[in-house]
Amino acid sequence: MAEKAAAPPPSKPLTSQEWETLIEDFQNGVQHKWTSLDPLFDLLLSSLLRKDFPLFLKLQLLVFLDEFSLSFLTSHHHLHRLVEALKAVVQAPLDVAASAFKDQFMVSATSILICTSENVAVEAETETNLVELLLTVVNRPNFGSDRQTRGVACECLRELERWKPGLLSDVVGHLWSLCQSERTHASQSYLLLFTSVIHSIVARKLSVSILNTSVPMIPFYAPNCVTDSGSGSESGSGLNVKELRRALSFLLEWPHVMTPCGIMEFVSMIIPVALALELQPSMLKVQVFGMIHSFDPVLCHAVLRMYVHFLEAFEGQEGEVSRRILLISRESQHFLVFRLLAIHWLLGLNQFIFEKTKPTIELCSTFYPALFDPLALKALKLDLLAFSSVCANVLRQKSGSDELIDPVKLFENGLVCVSSFKWLPPTSTETAVAFRTFHKFLIASSSHSDNDPSTARNLLDSAIFRTLQGFLVNMMLESRRLVPVVVAFVDRLLSCQKHSWLGECLLQKFDEHLLPKVIMDYKLVYCFPIFDRIAENQTIPPRGLLELLTNFMIFLVEKHGPDTGMKSWSQGSRALAICRTMLMRHHSSRLFLRLSRLLAFTCLCFPDLEVRDNSRIYLRMLVCIPGKKLRDILNLGDMILGISPSSHPTSFFNVQSPRPSQKFKSFKNLSSCIHLERLRPLLVKQFWSLSLSNLVVSNANPTYLESIRDFKAPGEEKEISDSSNTQIIPETRRINQPQEPLRVMDSKVAEILNTLRKYFSCIPDFRYMPGLKVRISCSLRFESDTFNRMLGIDKTVPSSEEIDTLPAIYATVLNFSSSAPYGSIPSCRIPFLLGEPYNKDSASQNVSLSIVPVGVNDSREEEKYRATVVVDLEPREPTPGIVDVHIETNAENGQIIQGQLQGITVGIEDMFLKAIVPSDIPEDETPRYNFNLFNTLWEACGSSSSTGRETFQLKGGKGIAAIGGTQSVKLLDVPAASLIQATERHLARFVVGVSGEPLIDAVWEGGIIQNVIWEDASPDASSVSHQDTGPLRLTYNDEEYEKGVISNTRKRNLGCFHVLIFLPPRFHLLFQMEVGDVSTLVRMRTDHWPSLAYIDDYLEALYLS
Repeated sequence: MAEKAAAPPPSKPLTSQEWETLIEDFQNGVQHKWTSLDPLFDLLLSSLLRKDFPLFLKLQLLVFLDEFSLSFLTSHHHLHRLVEALKAVVQAPLDVAASAFKDQFMVSATSILICTSENVAVEAETETNLVELLLTVVNRPNFGSDRQTRGVACECLRELERWKPGLLSDVVGHLWSLCQSERTHASQSYLLLFTSVIHSIVARKLSVSILNTSVPMIPFYAPNCVTDSGSGSESGSGLNVKELRRALSFLLEWPHVMTPCGIMEFVSMIIPVALALELQPSMLKVQVFGMIHSFDPVLCHAVLRMYVHFLEAFEGQEGEVSRRILLISRESQHFLVFRLLAIHWLLGLNQFIFEKTKPTIELCSTFYPALFDPLALKALKLDLLAFSSVCANVLRQKSGSDELIDPVKLFENGLVCVSSFKWLPPTSTETAVAFRTFHKFLIASSSHSDNDPSTARNLLDSAIFRTLQGFLVNMMLESRRLVPVVVAFVDRLLSCQKHSWLGECLLQKFDEHLLPKVIMDYKLVYCFPIFDRIAENQTIPPRGLLELLTNFMIFLVEKHGPDTGMKSWSQGSRALAICRTMLMRHHSSRLFLRLSRLLAFTCLCFPDLEVRDNSRIYLRMLVCIPGKKLRDILNLGDMILGISPSSHPTSFFNVQSPRPSQKFKSFKNLSSCIHLERLRPLLVKQFWSLSLSNLVVSNANPTYLESIRDFKAPGEEKEISDSSNTQIIPETRRINQPQEPLRVMDSKVAEILNTLRKYFSCIPDFRYMPGLKVRISCSLRFESDTFNRMLGIDKTVPSSEEIDTLPAIYATVLNFSSSAPYGSIPSCRIPFLLGEPYNKDSASQNVSLSIVPVGVNDSREEEKYRATVVVDLEPREPTPGIVDVHIETNAENGQIIQGQLQGITVGIEDMFLKAIVPSDIPEDETPRYNFNLFNTLWEACGSSSSTGRETFQLKGGKGIAAIGGTQSVKLLDVPAASLIQATERHLARFVVGVSGEPLIDAVWEGGIIQNVIWEDASPDASSVSHQDTGPLRLTYNDEEYEKGVISNTRKRNLGCFHVLIFLPPRFHLLFQMEVGDVSTLVRMRTDHWPSLAYIDDYLEALYLS
């Protein structure tokens, strides 16, 4: 009985519940559970014809059959049975088969026949039977009870006609008669069916009489043009133009009975017919042009589609069409989408007519954005103004007249609507729209095509370029916080192969007009990003910039005092960084005189010791090293800067020498035979044994890490000391500090602080209790041949006793040490380890069968020659480094051996741990807690963090910690599939949330990422995915303008990964990966800014290698 319940007998039909389970299993990809049943197609047809089956389940079965038709219908017999079942249902009375069931059955059968025809040979009889059945349904005009069913049958016939053009050409006369007779709302379907047949006749040039009804409609016979695969005698033999024009005149009388979507379909088929028949466009114009005055976007689009095909027929009415479209975009009561679409129409329309009509250009040039227009509408209106300026310039050059609108006036008046960007934050959307407009007006007359006739001289002499460069100079002088945005604007031009010279010309203008006007104060540091670009450009003489930097150094020396703090060190270091850039980019002969004076003054007079020492090094290099070798050395320094610095101040290498001992025998080349290797190799291949401590003279953090910090105002800069001392503040020091004034907090900030207090209370303070451990698994092995030679042992290897002659080591002790902040590393003890075979190839053949059991693979065989070693680290700071390994062991002859082994490389990925979950959080609530913790830390680490200088008590109650966040971004040019696969392989346990329906579908199918928060792609679904993205659509630095063709695929956003990584002892690394089809933008935030120096290489190794 149990077996029968598990597998029902073949003759027993499935119940409603079983069908629902089957449909769900097929949709989830587990259809193998139902393979033991009879052919499912038979069961499905029998269920569809049952009277006791509920209607909703029958409709589900039809949709299910349509979805999986390629799996069920594998022969033409199945299609024949399906059509016979449809015939039985259609001919059944309404009390047996409802109208909705008949309609869905006809649609599903038509869809299945068309889709399966690519894999299954469809018999002509089956096809004819289906068409005949549908014609039978259609051939009942003006019957009100089944008008919906007749309309559906007409749509099915339209799809069959589209599948095989000319299929209904022999019965087109009957279809015309039906169109004339039908008076219900189904008349639109009849008219569209008749129009489709006319379109097929004209497209295939069939010589068919439309008025002839001698061929009966039922029974139906397929015409020769279809049965002969389009090569019959009637195909291409000529059109009956007179009858076709008469039919077209009839069709043009009926647009008023159609819906907007029906009119769109109708116009799309009528236009090619009218062109082929050389019909007078006025006939179409009379019937369709009046729809331009409607407020339905579909009708307007249909009119414009006809307009672009018959431009000559509408000559003189360009102004009327343009005014109507402009009026639509100005109507604030319309949907924003409709208003945006109207501007797109106008932009496309002007490309056809701008050389023909002067009033249209003048009309568009007065179309300024309104103050309260949405930003998206403002951006498109500004695009229209930029296009109008180009058109006006072209017409002015052709006519030689200056009566048209001035492009500079268009530019200045258009910017009024986004003038608020001057006092808004640089990341505001208004700023993005403004700089996007700058780019549009600047390159509007120069496309990315190689055949573009415009020259560089024309653009440089244009009034727009002169106005824009003066506007940017004044902007940087008045609002220095906009300098990074200007730098991004220049970088966009420099990165474009066609317009890179425009960026260079702008930098030359900045060198001429900006440098003499800047005010010498501490805020000059805001202009350093643009100074960097000027220093990098080899076409700009360095004289002006060197004079400015010399005056700035003199200013810093004169203003230095007790209250200066770290300003002198910070800004002096940045000025030296610009000098270093010039050393790398320019010839020494151009720099020598002025740069040597600058560096000499800095060496003698600057108040900060580190800046003086660095300038002395640069001066010595400038004087002693030729230019090319100097640039090579500085480039080498860039590569070395990616390596973790050593805490040891006196050695360049972190490897420690073995301690001399009299009772131990030390071997310098011990690492050549004894190997300690990581079980899991690192993704980032870096030589962490190198140290840069000798390049850092003072106790302050190295200057090469400054570049990844968020830019701060000089008045807000604070002294940065050692990482561990800065982040964890003893309670005694906290008492002596002055009381911070009370702050007013809203509920959101209070909730963030409460979450962080609870979370940090679970993180142990490593100063008073055991900290969090990072474990690195390794394997220890040694080579028998090399080991014996090193000890001076010469052993002959018998063919049958090799396992007994292999050397072994006993009571091995591995001592670990590191100059990196890993705390005290416990030793590891290995009682016994056997050496590897002398020759693995021959050993596998000579070893006795009594020793090696049958069926043991090579990996199992190698395990007995290896010992597992686990290195426990207790990091004080999450930084890569090298763990030095010292071995002490005993050989078989009693000799004690010691020496240094190859160090273990520790990467930043070894520091990745899962976030700590408080003990009172239930297991089923852990995903939600982790996701909320990610949002909280993301907010706390943001540049506009509202947590202020709030401190949080750690576990143990003796120490407190503060959060100082830093953020960065990384663009990965990697396909979405590769990125998802790499994320599942390496970062799955750190993913706390996935948003976006396409990304969720891709990740859900893999089944690797689990126990996370799945969010849909709605705007309110995730506050994290939209809180800091800035202008997602209206960006001024998109690459679409440099490539010439806008790629929608590159713009499509599939979704977002939210990754939360804990970095011991108490730091965090947050990733927000916005996944696209071909690229991914990774937004990173962390409360430990030095870790960002390693994440860039890690992401490239993870996703790009």
